[in-house]
Amino acid sequence: MRLVFAGTPAPAVPSLRALHASSHDIVTVVTRDDAPLGRKRVLTPSPVAAAAAELGLPVVKTRRLDDAATTAIERTHPDLGVIVAYGGLVREPLLSAPRHGWINLHFSQLPRWRGAAPVQHGLIAGDADVAASVFRLVAELDAGDVFDEVVLPAPQDATAGEVLDLLAERGAALLRTVVDAIADGSATARPQEGVPTFAPKLGDADGRLDWNGTREEVIHRFRGVTPEPGAHTILDGARLKVLRAREAAPDAPRLSPGRLAIHGRAVIVGTATEPVLLERVQPAGRGPMIAEDWFRGLRHSEPVLGS
Repeated sequence: MRLVFAGTPAPAVPSLRALHASSHDIVTVVTRDDAPLGRKRVLTPSPVAAAAAELGLPVVKTRRLDDAATTAIERTHPDLGVIVAYGGLVREPLLSAPRHGWINLHFSQLPRWRGAAPVQHGLIAGDADVAASVFRLVAELDAGDVFDEVVLPAPQDATAGEVLDLLAERGAALLRTVVDAIADGSATARPQEGVPTFAPKLGDADGRLDWNGTREEVIHRFRGVTPEPGAHTILDGARLKVLRAREAAPDAPRLSPGRLAIHGRAVIVGTATEPVLLERVQPAGRGPMIAEDWFRGLRHSEPVLGS
């Protein structure tokens, strides 16, 4: 089949490569415009744009799938549209432009966690499983019939970034299987079952750790917001990024919420239940540090995070 592929971030790249290696023909790749990155705000192609250039595929860069993008895609006469984390909505008439419509690789077990940040919200909620689903795109958000899915136990201690890397690879293989089935006419899809939950894009405020929660709640949020938008807390009004954290050892003493202490050579923080171990942090205006080195440089006798 003639495919149009729409995607932007790194988790979409394995799917692009898998389809490029298949018997199908990617006639165009649609991705978001170059974005300013780094301290110098250098305009940088998206990971999908970079991969498409490496593979020698034609690329359409656009902030949204508007009339101009629709015209450019229609001119390629695609049989199927494939979208993986493009970052924009597909509306009519583009939705009906490919002969077989559009399919979407989504990183959850639908209808749970429809929306832009399914892995992040799933980890924050403490879900036991992670998943990838391939479904038919319809006008309603992530509501189309599901062709296939893969469900895995949530990897212990994995962050959202690490889970996305895993699902990107497993989902790419799933996506290629579905595309092959659509091509040979054997594909079937089932309606979504159950009550939908939603996963809107996370903002900076979602990354703030609340030490008044239980240890599980703090760890779940840390995992869900790492690396984006990033876990952080406050000490004396200054921001402290939390780069790596996990459950403290079973013999670690309980502390009041936010209270910092050294246990052996480990930096621990109190919660409403058992403490959390800080492994790596980044104070404002400084680079990443081992938490113990940062703690020993503090001038407080009894520092408390969150204040």
